[in-house]
Amino acid sequence: MRAVEIIRKKRDGQALTPAEIAVMVEGIATGEVADYQWAALLMAILWRGMDATETAALTEAMIHSGTMVDLGAIPGPKIDKHSTGGVGDKTSLVLAPMAAAAGVLVPMVSGRGLGHTGGTLDKLESIPGFRVDLDLGRYRDVLAACGLVLIGQTAEIAPADKFLYALRDATATVESIPLIAASILSKKLAEGIEGLVLDVKTGDGAFMVALEDARALARTMCGIGSGLGKSVVALITRMDQPLGRAVGNALEVAESLDCLRGEGPADLVDLSIELAAEMVVLGGLAGSLDEARATCRRTLADGTALERFGRLIQAQGGDPRVIEDPARLPSPRRQVVLTATTAGTVQRLAARPVGQATMLLGAGRARMDSPVDHAVGVVVHKKVGDPVAIGEPLCTLFVNDESRLEDARALIRDAYTIGPEPATPGPLILERIMTPLSRSSS
Repeated sequence: MRAVEIIRKKRDGQALTPAEIAVMVEGIATGEVADYQWAALLMAILWRGMDATETAALTEAMIHSGTMVDLGAIPGPKIDKHSTGGVGDKTSLVLAPMAAAAGVLVPMVSGRGLGHTGGTLDKLESIPGFRVDLDLGRYRDVLAACGLVLIGQTAEIAPADKFLYALRDATATVESIPLIAASILSKKLAEGIEGLVLDVKTGDGAFMVALEDARALARTMCGIGSGLGKSVVALITRMDQPLGRAVGNALEVAESLDCLRGEGPADLVDLSIELAAEMVVLGGLAGSLDEARATCRRTLADGTALERFGRLIQAQGGDPRVIEDPARLPSPRRQVVLTATTAGTVQRLAARPVGQATMLLGAGRARMDSPVDHAVGVVVHKKVGDPVAIGEPLCTLFVNDESRLEDARALIRDAYTIGPEPATPGPLILERIMTPLSRSSS
């Protein structure tokens, strides 16, 4: 079975068999399928789609490209969370310590930035010394010691996804429901978890801009996870404007620390608590979401969530002094303040151009091998519903390389709409989806 025939079959709109999908995935490790062939197949999938059987087969093939982790020797419920990606979305850094402090074991395998969205690994690597490349032995040790661990895809956990994740980012094939679902679930279900909470973004700054697409993705992932014997719940959340105020790696770590001190932006704190509460309930540690929310809030108030994050940083080689002194995080050479030229109320702050501007400043990747500048980014001072006076700061750009500064500044100016009418941001959480388990895991 030749790769070119499989590519042609999908190009022409036909469904692939599990065996054909397995050939393509296994070919990544053996070298029998070239990266340009996978790039062609990714584009064909983006245009032609995959049905539920194909998507499940792709997920399982990617899971079995590496090791299925066994965490049975570590007592406690193993529950993870994953976001489909947004602008300023640093909830993992807030909710993982919260959930761990509440008694959940959080074995989190995360990704890097995709397109205009940031990645958890890039944020963590802005902490001096922090290592995300742990082997499975160290992965288990950190989880047992800290109650949480945050690493990237490895040669052991879903290595096929590590390859395809980077290739999708570089070939404009990110926005595909089957590819997103298989990517997320392959690395999550290989981690050794019992349950998964999904944050499926929709809106201007999300990959699933339309609500119906986000709903389809959520249902697809819940269905596949359930079919593989895992408890999965999905929240569909709004990504029309940046979450919180910081966009950029070190800036988002600093804002996460604010949240863990109970001082962060309300939208970011509230969403992190909601997602962590879902994890606590899935783990059987609370009888209701209200009880779980109260538990999570208590971990912020008593400092146990912040303590967990500090313990994690030290265990993964990072400098724990950033907890008390965020100035130890990378800082840029220059800060540029963008001010308002009209007065009124912020009617709109489009998330996507803010993310794109942050990429232009160097916080994201234009190519698979692009370096990331952890110090740069944007902090927004005005969001939807905020009053604005002429000359008042709208946002601050944190800059090292000024070669794309004017382009970034233009994107952010276009992201803002200011008018005379009052404005109120819509609800952050739009829907909750949960699919009952359909069979036992094998």
